[in-house]
Amino acid sequence: MGILVSLLVLSILIFVHELGHFLAARYFGVKVERFSIGFGPVVARKECCDTEWAISAVPLGGYVKMKGQDDTDPLARSDDPDSYNALRPWQRIVILFAGPFANFLLAFLLYFIIGLSGYQTLAPKIGEVLPNSAAKEAGLKAGDKIVAIEGKKIKTWEDLSAIISQNQKPLHFIIKREGKIKDLTITPKITETKNIFGEKVKKSMIGIAPAQELVKVDMGVIEALKFAWRKTVEAAKFIVISIEKMIEGVVSPKEIGGVISIMDITAKASEAGLIALLSFAALISVNLGILNLLPIPALDGGHIMFNLYEWISGKAPSEETLYRLTMAGWIFLIGLMGLGIYNDINRLLGAYNG
Repeated sequence: MGILVSLLVLSILIFVHELGHFLAARYFGVKVERFSIGFGPVVARKECCDTEWAISAVPLGGYVKMKGQDDTDPLARSDDPDSYNALRPWQRIVILFAGPFANFLLAFLLYFIIGLSGYQTLAPKIGEVLPNSAAKEAGLKAGDKIVAIEGKKIKTWEDLSAIISQNQKPLHFIIKREGKIKDLTITPKITETKNIFGEKVKKSMIGIAPAQELVKVDMGVIEALKFAWRKTVEAAKFIVISIEKMIEGVVSPKEIGGVISIMDITAKASEAGLIALLSFAALISVNLGILNLLPIPALDGGHIMFNLYEWISGKAPSEETLYRLTMAGWIFLIGLMGLGIYNDINRLLGAYNG
């Protein structure tokens, strides 16, 4: 069942991405010859609205084949009025950006649904107080619940983390301990710790860890919209920083995952419940949007780069340059996919720890 859910989620994310391209292309009058979910041989097809809608054998992506544009043959073109090549560079850029934008929009809508449904997160309850910390010195204890900081009501662990990390001044805490309300003043200390990438960083902390207790956060429409925007932006920033850390060598290439990892995590998320599945789907949707905007030939970002060059310089890249860069892009992407699958297999065999 988990595998079927994974395939369904992945197919929906791909469909939404390609639908963005499709709608933008049709808006500018470009004929879309084929809309395919998957690559390789077509296993099912249906002609509708002057487009062949297809399901292909390899469910690892999808594509929209526009008249005059073919990623497998970068030199193919058509100068007919309803072709991709007949458009101005800025119009082509809009079509290219529409796919990733559709993924960002889908993620936003999924986070919005999560916000309206009420999502679960860590409660602002202390599970551990570290020795020789500001919290220990101030008298905080395990089991204490943070009610407010500096007059601001605290609903989640995220709320209190955000306030503490941004302050080094004395903060007024209101806590609840064994049914009684207490007031404490705690001054955060700059402490060396490790971030999610294992790097040593210094940040403002008071020395507490959360209890493994969840709280459900209910939101109105406006709050849910703000939540959706914040989570979408946070997801995008996280993915961009992750790519940056991988380029810098901070993150090992062993951490690169392929479609097997995605399907495995999606299946586990589906078992954890609908909200967990929607959260992971939103993250993957943002990831799909960001990765497609990378300036790699054969990806949307690479095509945008070529069209920006044409828009600015007034002339298209030479056919030889276009061909060589596109082929190099395909080689890089195939190698990256191969590395992801190789890592997935090693993880399944237990060759990698974690």
